[in-house]
Amino acid sequence: MHIHSADFVCSNSDITKCPEPNKPEYAFIGRSNVGKSTLINKMVQRKGLAKTSGRPGKTQLINHFLINEAWYLTDLPGYGYAKVSKTSKEKFQKLIEDYIIERPNLVNLFVLIDSRHEPQKIDLEFMQWLGELEIPFSMVFTKTDKLGSGKLNINIKTYSKKMLQTWAQMPVFFATSAETGDGCDQVLNYIEQLNNQMITE
Repeated sequence: MHIHSADFVCSNSDITKCPEPNKPEYAFIGRSNVGKSTLINKMVQRKGLAKTSGRPGKTQLINHFLINEAWYLTDLPGYGYAKVSKTSKEKFQKLIEDYIIERPNLVNLFVLIDSRHEPQKIDLEFMQWLGELEIPFSMVFTKTDKLGSGKLNINIKTYSKKMLQTWAQMPVFFATSAETGDGCDQVLNYIEQLNNQMITE
């Protein structure tokens, strides 16, 4: 997929104020500090489109971007950051849950996972929740440039083994780097494939 336009649409904390659900939508979510906003910017080749920060938890709103005037890319608040109040955590959790459950044009949720770490309980529980709700999702391993190919393969195999303890098969997954751009085309091509499937159905 060639990106010829990527425009900010709106930010909000109320799903009723999201754009009209008249285009396919793909949301990105992950633990705070997983590199979500940086990866989004790399994917759409627009530095600074999604706001990044050295401070985890910067994304606290639902951020919508219109890509190629054809589909929405949504940057969701991160989860699991310890240095926010309990009230803030609950507010973010409700915002995320309401969006995922109620957004009618959500085609796929991309769950970002730091490739450097062993499977984290919070990520596994979140994906289990998605599965129980039958929400289509894919896994996106981030920061793969920080690992050698051998270590990356070992970590992904470890994750796959853990997932297969409760899942019939490993979900679709991608290995990406916001630094090198590795995997970005694969994610975009997958989105294009899903968009094309919707047109032919």
